[in-house]
Amino acid sequence: MDTNILLENGTNELEVLEFTIGDKHYGINVAKIREILSYQPVTPIPNSDPTVEGIFMPRDTMITVVNLSACLGFEPSEEGGLFIITNFNKLNIAFHVDQVLGIHRVSWTDIIKPDQTVNANEESVTTGIIKFDDKLIIILDFEKIVSDINPETGLRVSQIDELGSRDRSDANILIAEDSPLLSKLIQECLKKSGYVNLSINADGKAAWDTLCEYKAQGDPHDKCDLIITDIEMPLMDGHRLTKLVKEDDAMKNIPLIIFSSLVNDEMRRKGEQLGADAQLSKPEIGQLVDAIDRLIAEARAKRAS
Repeated sequence: MDTNILLENGTNELEVLEFTIGDKHYGINVAKIREILSYQPVTPIPNSDPTVEGIFMPRDTMITVVNLSACLGFEPSEEGGLFIITNFNKLNIAFHVDQVLGIHRVSWTDIIKPDQTVNANEESVTTGIIKFDDKLIIILDFEKIVSDINPETGLRVSQIDELGSRDRSDANILIAEDSPLLSKLIQECLKKSGYVNLSINADGKAAWDTLCEYKAQGDPHDKCDLIITDIEMPLMDGHRLTKLVKEDDAMKNIPLIIFSSLVNDEMRRKGEQLGADAQLSKPEIGQLVDAIDRLIAEARAKRAS
């Protein structure tokens, strides 16, 4: 199946691959997918997580195979089915599923955010739900699934401890991140690095609304020194948020960092075209702090000159 579908920049759209485990329908952002392969025998790894089936090496690239059914609390999938080969957080991972049904082009505004009963804490692996042809497709949080297997794949929090004590309390940072777990980790890391004045927004739409409130009250630079945004978010994605900020005369000089598991070559080109000031791949939280330090200093020097 061809997953090389190009989308225009900043349109707030995505392609979702629909697949099944048993009789349940799930979805994954096509931007995460490298290819889809038929099931292949794998080599088990001793003492690995019970959800890891093993490894295999198509075209000399070693890929870890994760049994997605087991991750979701169901009976593990048996031999057969398909491998969805993904690349995010600088990792190549295959997810073992039963069937692939097709690709749907949808707007982020069409993705329903789970309510508190479904998404009540940081343990949820559901980021959104799409109603399509009278069925519900559950969008899974693959970063959360992988970080449950190895927490260092989520954010390398250990990098922050090397910074030591710093005071950055004069800087205001706005964050757009829909994952409760990653949002909490980013906040903890930034506070450890001295950045304590944080405006937390659960999606791009909430972040844009906050920025518009700042603008209505005067110069938005007075309330926001820098913006950090994920790419994948319900209601409004990070690319759309970047486009809106960089096209607004009052906001365009606020430094904006895209911090996402999806910063590959193609996504980097899109971010550059939209005007992002920096783009960093999770889990490099130490590099994120370095970029924040540099961009805030540069922006303040420009405004002072």
